[in-house]
Amino acid sequence: MSESHPAEGGTARLNTTVAHNARVWNYWIGGKDHYEVDQRVGEHVAGMFPVIRAVARADRDFLGRTVRFLAGERGVRQFLDIGTGLPTVDNTHEIAQRIAPESRIVYVDNDPIVLMHARTLLTSAPEGVTDYIDADVHDPDSIVLHAAETLDLARPVAVMMLGILNFVLDTDKARDIVHRVMAMVPSGSFVVLTHPTFDADLGGEGNIAAMKFWNENATPPITARTRAEIAGFLDGLDLLEPGLVPCSQWRAGTDSAAAVPQFGAVAVKP
Repeated sequence: MSESHPAEGGTARLNTTVAHNARVWNYWIGGKDHYEVDQRVGEHVAGMFPVIRAVARADRDFLGRTVRFLAGERGVRQFLDIGTGLPTVDNTHEIAQRIAPESRIVYVDNDPIVLMHARTLLTSAPEGVTDYIDADVHDPDSIVLHAAETLDLARPVAVMMLGILNFVLDTDKARDIVHRVMAMVPSGSFVVLTHPTFDADLGGEGNIAAMKFWNENATPPITARTRAEIAGFLDGLDLLEPGLVPCSQWRAGTDSAAAVPQFGAVAVKP
């Protein structure tokens, strides 16, 4: 079963003259759903900050590990994936429904090209459900309201927020978004997040110039944050082991995984 509908606000017309994060990210992980402008900006950023491709791959691998962990070890059967990005191999519903075909997944994004490809995200297992909401992370109340048409908010939900809060430039606003979403889901729900950092011990200082270039030449504008600022998003939640760590090292199953300047964490609502 699958369905798709817009939330309040809708999307703007597709703009192929300005690089967009969803498409550039797709380019960095080896996808094909991007335009020349996205490739050009992506190459320039990678020239300034060569680790960005490793960050993109690590973020994608983190998604797989966390969904498998939550569906397989924690029994989660509902996922709210905010900031979905363009579909690629092993999307959230594919991983979750491989473990539990009855899983229900709601995807959320506001990029017109993601909406165009939403049918790929809606290939649910017959026992489960997938849905797509065209909405903006800045409107969490609307997101959860529409998600409740597909998800049972009396049961735990895993809220996936990978690489999305970095597009909320005000830190207090980003923290409020997480807190509002988690206030509307029940005890036992999880939040999964990744976020780039400026922290020098992870090589994050390279983000400064690269993000300045991005903000002058692409959309939406982006920011990185310190470990302490990112940790603040999880206030009031119980952080699961191994805590807030480079996303490449979160339960990676090896001590040799290289650190990347992108934090990852999973926390549960008490």
